[in-house]
Amino acid sequence: MSLWGWILLACAISIATKFVGFLVPAKLLDNPRMLRVAGSLTIGLLAALTAVNTFASGQVLVVDARVVALAAAALALWLRAPFLVVVAVGALAAGLARLLGAA
Repeated sequence: MSLWGWILLACAISIATKFVGFLVPAKLLDNPRMLRVAGSLTIGLLAALTAVNTFASGQVLVVDARVVALAAAALALWLRAPFLVVVAVGALAAGLARLLGAA
């Protein structure tokens, strides 16, 4: 199968999965346990995505300016800064770390 065939197959599977989600009864989704599970999965997936984007470069683990940016943004979050300030602090920390020689 060509690349476009695989892409179209992936699109069809994605649309089918979304449609199956609409068929789930509302009573099942209103369950407090389901809400906790969905919230926990969201947090776990976001944490995994953040870790991969911070510490990975291709197939290699790296420690560079992204780690400094993550630490600075985490500190800003801990101090309860607004989201835009957290993003700006992380960007500034990464820029300073790169300026000082962190690749």
